[in-house]
Amino acid sequence: MEENGSRQPVNYLIPPGILRVQQLSNNNVNILQNEQAMSMKVCNLPSTAGRGVFKTMNLDLRQYGQMKMFVHAESVVGSPAVQDNDLSAVIRLGNDFVGNYYEIRIPLKVTPFGRYTDSQGDIVWPQQNELSLSIQRLINLKLSRNNSSQTNLYYSETDQDGKTYAIFGNPNLGEVRGMFMGIVNNAGTPVCTEVWFNELRLSSLDESGGWAATGRVDIKLADLGTVSLSGAARSVGFGNLEQRVNERSRENFTQIDAAANLELGKLLPEKAGMSIPVYAGYSQTILTPEYDPYDLDVKLKDKLNAASGSDRDSIRNDAADVTTTKTVNFTNVRKLNTSGKKQKVYSIENFDVSYSYTKVERFSPLIEAEEMARHRAGLGYNYTGTPKYWEPFKKKFKGPSKWYDLVKEFNFNYAPSLMSFRADVNRQFGAIRPRNVGGPKGIIPETYDKYFTFDRYYNLRWDLTRSLNIDFTAVNRARVDEDSGRLDQRERRRMWQLFWRGGRNVTYDQSANITYTLPTNRIPLLDWTTVRVGYTARYNWLTASQDQFAKSLGNFITNGQEKNMAAELDFTRLYAKSRWLRAIDWDAPQAAPSDQTKPGADTTRNKKGKIKVKRDPNDLPQVGTVVKIVGRIITSVKRVSVQYSETGSTALAGYTDSSKFMGMNTRTTAPGWGFVFGKQPDTSFINDFARRGLITNNPLLNNLNRQDFNQRLSITAQLMPVRDLMIDLNLDKSFGKNYSELFKDTVGNGSFARLSPYVAGSFNVSYISFQTLFSKFEPNKVTETFQRFQENRIILSERNALKNPYWNALDPTDQKLSDGYYTGYSRYAQDVLIPSFIAAYTNKDPKSVALIEQENSSVRSNPFRNILPKPNWRVTYTGLTRIPGLEKTFTNVTLTHAYNSNLSMNSFNNNLMYADPLALNAPGFIDTATGNFYPYFLVPNISISEAFAPFIDVDMQFTNQLTLRFEYKKSRQLSLSLIDFQLSESRSEEFTVGVGWRKRGLNLPFKIKLPGSKQAAKELSNDLNMRLDLGLRDDATANSRLDQEAALPTAGQKVVTISPSIDYVLNNRINLRLFFDQRRTIPKISTSAPITTTRAGLQIRISLAQQ
Repeated sequence: MEENGSRQPVNYLIPPGILRVQQLSNNNVNILQNEQAMSMKVCNLPSTAGRGVFKTMNLDLRQYGQMKMFVHAESVVGSPAVQDNDLSAVIRLGNDFVGNYYEIRIPLKVTPFGRYTDSQGDIVWPQQNELSLSIQRLINLKLSRNNSSQTNLYYSETDQDGKTYAIFGNPNLGEVRGMFMGIVNNAGTPVCTEVWFNELRLSSLDESGGWAATGRVDIKLADLGTVSLSGAARSVGFGNLEQRVNERSRENFTQIDAAANLELGKLLPEKAGMSIPVYAGYSQTILTPEYDPYDLDVKLKDKLNAASGSDRDSIRNDAADVTTTKTVNFTNVRKLNTSGKKQKVYSIENFDVSYSYTKVERFSPLIEAEEMARHRAGLGYNYTGTPKYWEPFKKKFKGPSKWYDLVKEFNFNYAPSLMSFRADVNRQFGAIRPRNVGGPKGIIPETYDKYFTFDRYYNLRWDLTRSLNIDFTAVNRARVDEDSGRLDQRERRRMWQLFWRGGRNVTYDQSANITYTLPTNRIPLLDWTTVRVGYTARYNWLTASQDQFAKSLGNFITNGQEKNMAAELDFTRLYAKSRWLRAIDWDAPQAAPSDQTKPGADTTRNKKGKIKVKRDPNDLPQVGTVVKIVGRIITSVKRVSVQYSETGSTALAGYTDSSKFMGMNTRTTAPGWGFVFGKQPDTSFINDFARRGLITNNPLLNNLNRQDFNQRLSITAQLMPVRDLMIDLNLDKSFGKNYSELFKDTVGNGSFARLSPYVAGSFNVSYISFQTLFSKFEPNKVTETFQRFQENRIILSERNALKNPYWNALDPTDQKLSDGYYTGYSRYAQDVLIPSFIAAYTNKDPKSVALIEQENSSVRSNPFRNILPKPNWRVTYTGLTRIPGLEKTFTNVTLTHAYNSNLSMNSFNNNLMYADPLALNAPGFIDTATGNFYPYFLVPNISISEAFAPFIDVDMQFTNQLTLRFEYKKSRQLSLSLIDFQLSESRSEEFTVGVGWRKRGLNLPFKIKLPGSKQAAKELSNDLNMRLDLGLRDDATANSRLDQEAALPTAGQKVVTISPSIDYVLNNRINLRLFFDQRRTIPKISTSAPITTTRAGLQIRISLAQQ
């Protein structure tokens, strides 16, 4: 507006009746929104030709009554003047601008040149140029075209004012994808003109509402069951309050539901004891759209009114979306035990039957017919028995000796504790036929969705003895193959024949678990121990696809096993077997001298007349203090726990045999009882499979065989060498390894090869490495420990060389390098660096540190088996308050010390260049690039993580409610990279001091009325807690590269924290806390900046828990 209000030859004016929108700017000044129009200028437009612009959109115009727009036309200065009606504005709406659109043509009146005032807006924007369109006018145009006998795609009508309305193809106003605006030259000569389009707008929104209703009736038929009826309806125009008018319902919705839950067993005599739960349901949903689904801008009722009686029902049915669901379920039909007698294995009460049927039918504007029928039937058997143990020797040994218990309590249970079986049959048939819109029915073929499965579930639990338990589960899934489409009588008969044979097995899963508790509690010398062992086996058979090519690639079988052992050694019970050891551990108060011989005691006099007291054989002997101290040290071990487990699994591809009984072929017994119950095969087992033709010879097999092995050991011990001194020890080791290869016949003649072998694994052990933790550490300098690490390499080079037979076979003149290292084991050889690193940082003799083993005969082989785990510990002492005099000052003093360390190689994998041509379990070839023997395993990184957490912790509680705590921690992280040969070392030290004080029953000097309390304001007398925590932490990280004289600091900081706080308890729900936390970080490297973080405030904690 501001730019074109003074333009020539016609100045721009706001169209009549249009007001500019006011907006509030950032500085609170009212401004007017920009007013603009689209200008289109053409020159030398030929006669009958047109030009225009378009814009894509997605609009639904059906809910609007009017569309309006202002149009202005003028001549171009210097060109022949354009006369009225020489031009027509063209507006097209539709799905596209070529084949499906509505068109409006408006003859344009040309505005003469001149400058016009605001009151002359009707000259700049002539009324006869204005687009003022009733949306219904376009819909009537389509109805007229459809009802006429005209067959042309283009149909038009012209009003008295000269405006032309046309339709081309089959557009609809419910999905307007774009709009076209342009002009057409009606003159007989070329023209030059400029046309403005402005204020395209929609109005007269249809605001007519709708209604909705719901209803439900529940009928209870005594103890027979319930019947429910419900219905719901919703009309066009109904919607939620938050929905816009254009978002409200555009269809009439009707739904009816009927359901019955009945126990039909109540209709039978009570003595029949039958339970027959039945559910029956019927549901129908009908959606009738407001608009014809094929002409989205024509209302369905208008189309029905215009149709003849014979076509009206067809149009109504084609437009509706109707879904009908019918359901009948019989769930867990069974015979109840009414006799009160114990059920037998063969009792009919152990069986149950279930059946369900659901059918869904649907038709809609796009679906001529759709049906989905599902049948599900199940037969179950479940028997649970009470174990009856046969004890043949229980009455044979009647003596009191416990040595007979092992034989006397021998027992055997001859009947399973649980037997269950279930067969589930699932059949689905679905057919859908899309609607042939506008054409005859039944032309488009049906599409089918169907399956027929037969699954069997087995479970057996047998407590063979009180300590030996077996649990077996299996699932066999089968498919009953059907011909495609609807079945005729012959195809149906063939399908049921396959069903009665059990179908075609698709997958078989099996799991067996055995647990056994050793009878050590029945052996007097071992009754202080508890040992449990277990074995779990898994097996799976998976069929190949029935595609002819995929079937030739074979099936897939996997198995797995887990062995575990758990032992608990309660040494306290062992020591209790000795009266002398019990006396050492007993802290009884000493009797007064006058009480040592009690009146009435069992006494006698000897020949000399001295009194002799007859002692009870259960009385403990007198033990001296020194003996008691030594004895307690000897018997300090109180409890030891050992946990050990091994897991293994094998996956074998290309297996050609079938699954019949327990996952095996009953004729060939393949893959064998051992494999089915978890035995891990070796290479000879797989070679035998190939020889027997159990592995496909298809050279296109590319699925890998895989074998995994995991081992874990955990030992914990509890020691108490003196009273109140508790020492907890823990030792851990874990090792994992997996092997994969491609085992295939590469040419299809029975010659199998092992291709692409790959081994990967990990190794972790608890360790002890604090021997060098307290050595001097300066981030800019190489540490003495690192220098020792470098010096150890030449010793380990010699040890590895002497151990390798291939090195011994070298010419003596080639066995040593010029720098003193041995050929094949240079200063950067992996087999040299790892033991050198361990020896240096654990302060061990490099001549005795464990070497890496190169033998790898199976997936169980551990190259680091010589690296033994070491115990970590935690020490706690709480006996200082027993010292006379200290109990008056302290209520409790706790001293804590703990150490944890871990050595790990989180990932290693095999070296494809490794070769051992003479099977000597040693590397046989030297890498010409590095001069080192190719090791079997490549270890990219080895790390040691250790921490004294804490090194010392003193926690003191005084009798005057004062608490004092001091803690010192020290930790180190070592990470040696065997790729770039550098060591990253991080060290951390932390000091913490905490002081606290509690004032019980602090009386506030003012009264407080608690929120929500009905009581008057009162003085509070509750606990006040004050605490101050100070912390200092020093971190530093440096990288040291082998054969470099200096280290490189990479990270480091000092962190100082101060945290005072005051807590006051208002009542049992409200707690007030006034706090201040400040943390200052002072970096040690220039790439980081100092940071200070401060938090302070008042915290109110309210508990909503029930009191």
